[in-house]
Amino acid sequence: MSLEQTEDLKAFERRLTEVITQLHPVAVRCRVLLVIVASSTVAGAWNWLTDPETIRVSFMQSLYNHPFFAASCVVLFVLFLAGIHKRVVAPSIIASRCRLVLSDYNMSCDDTGKLILKPRPTT
Repeated sequence: MSLEQTEDLKAFERRLTEVITQLHPVAVRCRVLLVIVASSTVAGAWNWLTDPETIRVSFMQSLYNHPFFAASCVVLFVLFLAGIHKRVVAPSIIASRCRLVLSDYNMSCDDTGKLILKPRPTT
């Protein structure tokens, strides 16, 4: 392997590591936000379902009686429409797609973006 190829691989590895590193804090924040909103929705759903008044009134009235549940459902729906589920797994998607491309060149990468050189196949 020439010096130029080695430098190119090092530059690629640095950039890949940088991209995955920059995506990681966003993914963690999105995970925390998703867990909080999902937990709020579950807690609101429990209150909504265990309320004896819920079966006596209309659906819209029962949602009006439980604004915490209704609001948390709306927030959860908006978060999914905004693509939070993609942001949560973005670093692993980038790494897996790079592994797929790098496999053609007998290389791989770990979850942090570090390159893994595989031995050349014997023919």
